[in-house]
Amino acid sequence: MSDYQGPRPWLSIAWLDGAIALTIPSLIFRLTDVHASAPIEALVFGAGILGAAFLLSWAAEVVQMEISQALALAILALIAILPEYAVDLYFAWRAAEDPVYGHYAAANMTGANRLLVGLGWPLVVWLFWARWRKRGIELAPSDQIAVWFLAMATLYAFVIAAVGSFWWLDTVVLIGLFAWYLYRTGALGAEEPDLVGPALMLSRLPRIWRLCCNAGLFAFSGSIIFLAAEPFAEALIDTGHEFGIDEFLLVQWVAPLASEAPEFIIAAIWTVRGHATMALSALISSKVNQWTLLIGTISIVYSISAGRIQALSLDLQQQHEIFLTAAQSLFAAVMLSDRRLTWWQALLLFVPFATQLIIPALRMQVAVVYLLFTVIWGFHYRHHVVAILRSGPKGLGNRT
Repeated sequence: MSDYQGPRPWLSIAWLDGAIALTIPSLIFRLTDVHASAPIEALVFGAGILGAAFLLSWAAEVVQMEISQALALAILALIAILPEYAVDLYFAWRAAEDPVYGHYAAANMTGANRLLVGLGWPLVVWLFWARWRKRGIELAPSDQIAVWFLAMATLYAFVIAAVGSFWWLDTVVLIGLFAWYLYRTGALGAEEPDLVGPALMLSRLPRIWRLCCNAGLFAFSGSIIFLAAEPFAEALIDTGHEFGIDEFLLVQWVAPLASEAPEFIIAAIWTVRGHATMALSALISSKVNQWTLLIGTISIVYSISAGRIQALSLDLQQQHEIFLTAAQSLFAAVMLSDRRLTWWQALLLFVPFATQLIIPALRMQVAVVYLLFTVIWGFHYRHHVVAILRSGPKGLGNRT
């Protein structure tokens, strides 16, 4: 266990109580069938998902005490984005009844992925520079495993954009990649976790109590997310209708930002404490999780809702969204091939992201920019790229 003393216990308890308090109104709304205006419901259920995401993140951090850190980071990344999964899979479920929800499912998925790479990764790098005056973050050798899987999933994402649908083959390929990723990271050696705040407080409990508290947090948070996902998603759409805001934009950016905020905050805390490599590793793992398991699950949920194996068709705009997201991911994977992300490289990730966020009509032009960057960096880092591709996941992770 870490020898870090952390904040005073009352502060950790206050954080824990505050996260639980965020979930209570959404629980009351659901159990008592209380209704309010769409913006109020979006706020209430969004806060519930935010609080549950914090609780899940703390519990997942403590899991590092039981398994290897690389696998724990992969599981942490998976658990931390469960709220994102819940919202997106709800849209996929409803798409069998109303095709417009398929539009929302693609928007939510692509928005979450681009938010991670375009904002989350640069945020960690810049925060590391501001706090420690380090110009870049050096990744661990084990992070190359995540980069390899990210590259493979990204190449397949271009196939999805070209085919124009989510279908059963996505499930086979992408969930297969995710399972392989977990297996490969689980084979790495264990490392001592470095915890802070509520996670540190939980880690100091006797093992049986720690396991019980963790199980309770997982069960409670999972229940909140399950109860809040549907009304939160519907309230966002209704809020857009009520105020004349494009509900596509709300679904694409507001929902992912709410569900992934705790993960960003945890990464920021680790970075400020000098653990920027672990912070960036967790966000890279989140990207792999979303780019494999989330996409692979969409077609399953849609087919179950439809009552038969059926592809979820995408329109041209959705295809462009996936193409843009894949272009960003490919550039990011090539950039990470030398196991380093500098402040100016982070700027190259952020500027195109901010451009397409402000001017959505430029999505394909921004995608072309990402691909041009990929060609330039791919040539410059060609030895690193070739080494990773030749090694495959079995040959990565233990090299210095």
